[in-house]
Amino acid sequence: MEIRPGLHRVQAPLEERFVALYLLVGTDAALLVDTGVPASITETLLPYLDEAGIPREHLKWAVNTHCDWDHTGGNRALKEALPHVQLMAGADDVPFVEDVEALIAGRYGEFTRTDGFVDPPELTASIRDWAQLVPVDRALAGGEEFDLGGRSVTVLHVPGHSPGHVAVHDPANRALMIGDATLGATVPFADGSPAFPPTYRDTADYVASIATFRDLDADLLLTAHYPVYEGAGVAAFLDESETYTERVDEILARHLRAQDAPSTALELIRAAGAELGPWPPEALDYSIFPVTGNLERMQARGLAASATAADGRRRWSWTGDAA
Repeated sequence: MEIRPGLHRVQAPLEERFVALYLLVGTDAALLVDTGVPASITETLLPYLDEAGIPREHLKWAVNTHCDWDHTGGNRALKEALPHVQLMAGADDVPFVEDVEALIAGRYGEFTRTDGFVDPPELTASIRDWAQLVPVDRALAGGEEFDLGGRSVTVLHVPGHSPGHVAVHDPANRALMIGDATLGATVPFADGSPAFPPTYRDTADYVASIATFRDLDADLLLTAHYPVYEGAGVAAFLDESETYTERVDEILARHLRAQDAPSTALELIRAAGAELGPWPPEALDYSIFPVTGNLERMQARGLAASATAADGRRRWSWTGDAA
């Protein structure tokens, strides 16, 4: 669907959710934001190009906003269908964009030793199927400008959800395509009901990226898994996202103060339960990403301390009253 001149939202199914890809089309070239999973390309994007009358050779660039499998999984399918397309991703995410085993071990397996958190084996197997990865053609640092003909768009480095996360700014349409850079208070299913927590990772960077978006005064905010936010809805979504980080701080401070002994992040999450959000236990555990980010920010502020025991578990304690 063309939502503004030369700006198309191409929404593809993703089991009980969806992933939205974006096409920025000018008179000379087009740029794609994210590739979803293989079927997002073969069953949704390519038919959309043909139905919209956009020549396939017009698509010159594809930007992965970040390394997660539902944003990069269509990379091989895109390259096989359109070998001329230049595939790009944020420099800090490139190792995970190119290698699914590195992605599984380094990103999704980050908390295996420190907290005993692992993805279910069936999910890991599915990721190996969905993430059809290939080498990228260009690593992005942020600041790159792409002339589409008639207008240009710019890449922004907006870390927090991942270190190399990027977004695309379309100033002619006052639009931002942000992938998962900002995640509200819950990630939704396609019907809008809560699916799982907002899985940002580095809280300080995440909040700084929200400030970057605010400074651009966009009138249209386009994410991968949420509705279209327009006008006042843009600021409301950004505010909701930052407020959620503050809420997590309050919850963690209360539980850290009340505990009898230091706790792992996963233990704190399970103690907090529904305070963090309306998710079932198997989804709640994915709060390990934002909760760890908040704990690390609290540690930097002198409010919490961590220690790693011989068993590899990192445990957290409150230090705020002594600060």
